[in-house]
Amino acid sequence: MDSQLPPAREIPAAFTASVRSWWHVGEKESAISEERLLRRLSFFRSASQSQVAPSDPVVATSSRVQLTPANHYINTFSMRSTAPSSAAPPPAVVLHGYGAGLGFFFHNFPPLADWAGRHGSSVFALDWLGMGRSARVPFSVKAKKDNVQSRVAEAESFFIDSLEDWRTKMSLNKMTLIGHSLGAYFSVAYALKYPDRVHKLILLSPAGVPRGPNYEEPSRELTDEPPNVSTDSKTSSNERSTFHRATDGRVKSIRQEQKENKTRESKTRRLFTYLWEEGWSPFQLVRSTFVWGPMLIGKYSSRRFSGLTEEETRDMHDYIMNITLAKGSGEYCISHILEPGAHARMPLVDRIAALPKDMQVTFVYGDHDWMDPVGGQESVKRLRKVGNDNGRMYIISNAGHHVYLDNKDEVNALLVKELERQ
Repeated sequence: MDSQLPPAREIPAAFTASVRSWWHVGEKESAISEERLLRRLSFFRSASQSQVAPSDPVVATSSRVQLTPANHYINTFSMRSTAPSSAAPPPAVVLHGYGAGLGFFFHNFPPLADWAGRHGSSVFALDWLGMGRSARVPFSVKAKKDNVQSRVAEAESFFIDSLEDWRTKMSLNKMTLIGHSLGAYFSVAYALKYPDRVHKLILLSPAGVPRGPNYEEPSRELTDEPPNVSTDSKTSSNERSTFHRATDGRVKSIRQEQKENKTRESKTRRLFTYLWEEGWSPFQLVRSTFVWGPMLIGKYSSRRFSGLTEEETRDMHDYIMNITLAKGSGEYCISHILEPGAHARMPLVDRIAALPKDMQVTFVYGDHDWMDPVGGQESVKRLRKVGNDNGRMYIISNAGHHVYLDNKDEVNALLVKELERQ
């Protein structure tokens, strides 16, 4: 770790620590918390370390990309080959889920950077407009409540049109989109609106795919826990590949676990669900609790990211606290896109067949996921019916909704495999 960066705060565990946390959030603290995660990458260069060694195959930097509206910008993490090739494959763009940020993927950046270096290409990770460290501009939908199609289109456009604006500013022709959860949903929505700009879609535990309610609620974004994997399972997973093409049996197994988990839903989760259905977002709730907000975030960070080292967990907590306590913006999209029950008002399974027939689309779920994999399975079938045989679906062993963190090694291997698929 760089000695010039102040040490991360301990996860708040008492009232006084919680109060103190509120006074240590803001743009400067947010930038520092993100940089702590990114400085774990040997190829990252901060603004004060812009010098690149001749032997570096790739260099990573962080910046704000100004969009067309004066007060709109996208926080961007760029990993570029130092020997770009005219024959390079289109760059990959990593897109986070609801209320998260690009820092969540710090364990996935090294193999993606290696891919960029070997192929003379680039990889970018973005914070969606209104989330993470991007501009927290006002979000509103003018469409009437009963006009579902207009409401959804307007809410989606806030995100996908800003992504298109970003692409134009970056002078990119085509992109491979790697999206997680709601970021995967927006990736498909973008590809439907701007099909000529998308090379491939890699969808990690995508939201909004199936018809009908999920077995879990969207409040899981703040109450989710890592999969409960036995020591024997962890040992055996190191002895063989743990990503597999999806089968009916594996999908049924995931759904059965989801049903069982639903019956054990905690009081806390039911409270989040109730408030969600009343029009609140989980992040609005955390901000409104003032003193207890940082404590809730600390509890979530230590529980959900227990697979990280103690130092990584502490830094992740600090990062999450800063982006969560920032001004509400893009988070308010959720009630326009998802109905109570966490299913989409306009499910992707009913729209995905409109994608170009040559587009590669990959669905990835954890074997302990709370997103319903039946939607991905049905989507692959829909693609095949219209002549697109490039749809695939994988199940990652020993992983939940945050598949890229729960079993990072196997997800990283799969990401590179799909990026290189012809």
